[in-house]
Amino acid sequence: MSTVSTPMVSNAPLINKDRVIDWLGIAPFVIFSLLFLIIPTLYLVAGAFLTPDGDFTLKNIGDLFTPSIMSAYWISIRVSVASAIGGALIGFFLAWAVVLGGLPNWTRATLLTFSGVASNFAGVPLAFAFLATLGRTGLVTLFLRDWFGFNLYGTGFNLLSFFGLTITYMYFQIPLMVLILTPALDGMKKEWREASQILGATNRQYWTMVAMPILWPSLLGTTLLLFANAFGAIATAYALTGSSLNIVPILLYAQIQGDVLHNANLGYAIALGMIVITGVSNVLYLMLRMRAERWQK
Repeated sequence: MSTVSTPMVSNAPLINKDRVIDWLGIAPFVIFSLLFLIIPTLYLVAGAFLTPDGDFTLKNIGDLFTPSIMSAYWISIRVSVASAIGGALIGFFLAWAVVLGGLPNWTRATLLTFSGVASNFAGVPLAFAFLATLGRTGLVTLFLRDWFGFNLYGTGFNLLSFFGLTITYMYFQIPLMVLILTPALDGMKKEWREASQILGATNRQYWTMVAMPILWPSLLGTTLLLFANAFGAIATAYALTGSSLNIVPILLYAQIQGDVLHNANLGYAIALGMIVITGVSNVLYLMLRMRAERWQK
C-alpha cells in the first residue's frame, strides 16, 4: 500500500506588513538624510575634482595649499582646539563636582538642565549676548571700568579676535562636555574605589591608576567631538566677527554668497577639506566611545 505525500502549503504572507510599517516609520529620516546630507556631500566631493567645464582635475585640491586658504584652515583649527580643550577641562570638573563631588542633588539637576539649553544656544543670539556682555560698551566691560577702574580693552582684549571667539565658543562647548561626560562618570563603579582603598591606594593613586585610564577614552573622544563641533560652526563666528577673522566656514560662506574665489569648484574643495577634518574627528570619537563603553561594562 503506497501513500501519496502532498506538499506543505505555507500560509505565511509574502509581505510582512509589520516590517513594511517599520520601514515606513524610518522613511522620512532616510529621505531627509539622502536629500540634505548624503547627496549634497557626494555632489561636493565630485565637484572638488572637476573644472567649471566638467573635466577631471586635481588643481582645486592643490589650490587648498595657497597661503590665504591655509591660513583660514589654521585659524579654524586653532580656535577649535583651544575651545575644545578649554571646554573639556572645565566641563570635566563641573561634571565631576556634581556626580562624584558630594554636592546636593539639586545642583546636578540644575546643571544638567542648564547644559541642555546652553549647548544649543549659538548663532546670532549667542553673538549678541557676548557683545552685550563683553563688548566695548558691554555690561561687564562698563561695570569693571566704572566700579573698579579696570579698562578691559586697555589690556589688549578684543572680543572680535581669536581669543574672543574662543571664549564665545566655550559657552556651548562646556555644557556639551558636561552632558556627554556625566554618564561616563556615573558608570564609575563604587567597587573599584573600595577595592583600591582596601589594597592601600591613596585617592591620588586611585585617580591616576584606576579612574583616569578608564575615563581617558571618554575624555579624549569627547574632546574630539568638541573640536568637530567648533570647526563647523559659522553662525556665531560670522555674527560676532563678520569677516574680520578669516576662518574656513566664513571663507566658504563668502564663496557661496559672492563667488569671491571666482571658482565654484574651489569652494567645493574647501568644503571637502572641512568634511575630511570633521569626519576624521567623528570617526575617532566613535572608536574611543566604543572602547570606553567596553571598559565600563
